[in-house]
Amino acid sequence: MKDIVKLGLILLLVTALAGAALSIVNNITKPRIEEQKRLVTALALTAALPDAANGVIEPDTTSKQIHFYRGYRDSSKQQLVGYAFLAMENGYSSQIETMVGIDTTGRIVGIKILRQLETPGLGTKIEEIRHGETMPYFQRQFLNQFADQIAVDKDGGTIESITGATISSRAVTNSIKNSFLKLQQQIGEVKKTPAAINNQ
Repeated sequence: MKDIVKLGLILLLVTALAGAALSIVNNITKPRIEEQKRLVTALALTAALPDAANGVIEPDTTSKQIHFYRGYRDSSKQQLVGYAFLAMENGYSSQIETMVGIDTTGRIVGIKILRQLETPGLGTKIEEIRHGETMPYFQRQFLNQFADQIAVDKDGGTIESITGATISSRAVTNSIKNSFLKLQQQIGEVKKTPAAINNQ
C-alpha cells in the first residue's frame, strides 16, 4: 500500500514539473511565434496587393463573415487600390490557406499560399516555382482573372489543374471564388467597370 502511494506521489510530482516546464516554454516561445505569424501575413498582404506595397494595408474589423483588408496607394488613404482576404478550404490532406488580393473591379492582382500540407510531389505543386521563374506557375494563372468567374478546367474553367492533384487545385480555386462572393456581399463595393469587362 505504501508503494502505491509513493508511486502516485512521484507520478504527480513528475506531471506537475512537466506541466510547469511546458508552461514556461510556451511563455517564452509564444511572442516569437506570434511575431513570425505577423511577418508572414505582412509579406502575404504585400504580395496580394502589390499596388499598396508603399501605401497602407489595414484590416477591416467590422466584418463577421470574412476577415479582409483594404489597401491604399499611399498613407493619405485617398486612393483605394483593392482588397485582400484569406481563402480557406480543405484540399486532399490539409486545409489550404491562401491570401488573395483583388482590385476594385474584382480582378485578382496577387495571390500567396500561406499554409498547406498537401501530398509531396503532387498537391504541393500549388507552390512549385519552375526553374527560371519567380512565381509558382499554378498561382500565376489566377492573375487578372475575375474572382467570381474562376474555375478549374475540369469544371469548365480556365485554371489548369495540376496533374494528379485535382482536389488541391480545385480547393484553392473554389476557396478564392467562394470567399470573394462572401466579401462582395459584405462590402458591396466591388463593382466591375465597363472597361474592366471589355478587357476580359
